[in-house]
Amino acid sequence: MKNNLSGSSFWLLVAPGILLILLLGLPVLALLLESATENFPGFLSDERAHQALQLSLTTSAWSTAAAIVTGTPLAFMLARRPFRGRGLIEMIIDLPIVLPPSVAGLALLLAFGRRGLLGDSLELVGVNLPFSTLAVILAQLFVAGPLYVRSARIGFAAVDKNLEEAAVTEGASQWQLFRFVMVPVAVQALLTGALLCWARALGEFGATLLFAGNLMGRTQTMPLAIYVGLESDRGVAIALSVILLVVSAGLLYLLRRFERNWPVG
Repeated sequence: MKNNLSGSSFWLLVAPGILLILLLGLPVLALLLESATENFPGFLSDERAHQALQLSLTTSAWSTAAAIVTGTPLAFMLARRPFRGRGLIEMIIDLPIVLPPSVAGLALLLAFGRRGLLGDSLELVGVNLPFSTLAVILAQLFVAGPLYVRSARIGFAAVDKNLEEAAVTEGASQWQLFRFVMVPVAVQALLTGALLCWARALGEFGATLLFAGNLMGRTQTMPLAIYVGLESDRGVAIALSVILLVVSAGLLYLLRRFERNWPVG
């Protein structure tokens, strides 16, 4: 079929896309250009930057690991085992994805704070979650964990039903079915979900600020250090922003590689 678009019609379709690309790309370009004019290596050697970077990498790794351990079997059950209330559970899991970060942080505080629903019970066993490093991990898990579960659920749901039936016919237990059939087949979706979860946890800001606070060396992650740096040390803020930009770009590159090069079937 011939392309009947005239020159004016073509630009009517292309111009809005170009404007959006510029809107998305120019801020990134501005950040990179600004970092080139700053003492980038010097700012990276700043102790605050080191602490924020180390804390972000550590807490995001722990929250991602927690999402994998708890979310993988849950995603399997949601994808392959119909049961009453499954729709409600799926809604509860997906809800943090669309919640504003400030609402997520407040909800965590009302649930696990000293005066929260579980505050007294936690205090009895000597656990004080708010404004601690553990609170950072919980905040990251709350907002990022659903991304992993969602991706894993889609991956498990896409597994050929015949494979499951064949494994059961051969006498495989539920654990063997899960471990040796479902996980290997759905591994691409699991890895994709883990990368998305880690990227979201690494960039978490609002829920962490409300629930864990902004204590340097304890709860001050890179996004929080950037926020503080805009007022006190702009160079450190720019340096940490570039680090997050590079990490995010690297994760997107890995995701694209998974999508393009992963064998099908």
